[in-house]
Amino acid sequence: MKVAPLLRLMTRRPDRFDPVLVHTGQHYDANMSDVFFSDLGLPAPKYYLSVGSGSHAETGAKTMLAFEKVMVEESPDLVVVFGDVTGTLACTLVAVQMCTKVAHVEAGLRSWDKSMPEEVNRIVTDTLSDYLFTPSRDADENLKNEGIDAGRIHFVGNVMVDSLLRAEETLDSKAVISTLGISDPFAYCTLHRPANVDEKEPLSRCLDCLERVQNLVSVVFPMHPRTMDRVNRFGLRDRVDEMPGLNVIDPVGYLESLALQKESLLVISDSAGLQEESTVFGKPCLTMRPNTERPVTVDIGSATIVDLDADLVEEKTVEVMERRYKAGSIPKFWDGKTSERIVDLIDSLS
Repeated sequence: MKVAPLLRLMTRRPDRFDPVLVHTGQHYDANMSDVFFSDLGLPAPKYYLSVGSGSHAETGAKTMLAFEKVMVEESPDLVVVFGDVTGTLACTLVAVQMCTKVAHVEAGLRSWDKSMPEEVNRIVTDTLSDYLFTPSRDADENLKNEGIDAGRIHFVGNVMVDSLLRAEETLDSKAVISTLGISDPFAYCTLHRPANVDEKEPLSRCLDCLERVQNLVSVVFPMHPRTMDRVNRFGLRDRVDEMPGLNVIDPVGYLESLALQKESLLVISDSAGLQEESTVFGKPCLTMRPNTERPVTVDIGSATIVDLDADLVEEKTVEVMERRYKAGSIPKFWDGKTSERIVDLIDSLS
């Protein structure tokens, strides 16, 4: 969602850009990778690093070894990295060590929680990158407070919104929902973060929350492969199956996810992307985390941090159903033109 609009614009300027797409392979399940390439109209990557899963150290090391070969082969003028996954940091380290400039798209976000691997990835990537493209004003302030030179910081907005608005132009969300066999009203839920699903106790608390919600409104839950594995491993499958209002379905693609958000009563998720997308749609989002690196979705948008507090989740769900939930707005520069600003900046800075 972050790469597609930039790649599309760069390929339209062959006199200025010759982009090379690299897929680390950290997300390799067909339902979590291939379908997104199809939905977004992305070409096949020139390089697929086949990193796969593993510990953060293992994934990072595999990515660095594989990406170093790409760097030697391509000798790029600039490496553009996105977000905060392990591959983001790994590719940044390789590029910097090979004296190649780095641009970080979605820079400056902070949860202030270093127990999250993504937080460490964000901090180190931002420290090393030459160009920092931020999605919101709070990100600018975070970077300045960390001593980053203001000349490296460029407020451009949220590039994910570019993909969302482009997809929405042709998205028949009601038809998608009908195809999935889902009827109104429903809540849309996703859960995948290690802190929520990798141990039995927090995963059980997640189910406590969903149990409360499904007593009030049907819950559509495309279960992430990681979450499904843990549910089965921890002996929680019977508990999931015994919730009559919990509709577990296979993982969905990008367009299906947008349709589910657009047609839902509310979103319940630990996904950073869904926090942002639901804000654009103006949908209530209950963020099942103790914090967020995207506070703009709470301060300006339609999200509320509920962590794994079943009482609070139930309370906010009732507010939504009774139309008492807060009204959010869309942050500045979440306008579908972020990719244009980034490409123009890269062109002018190079």
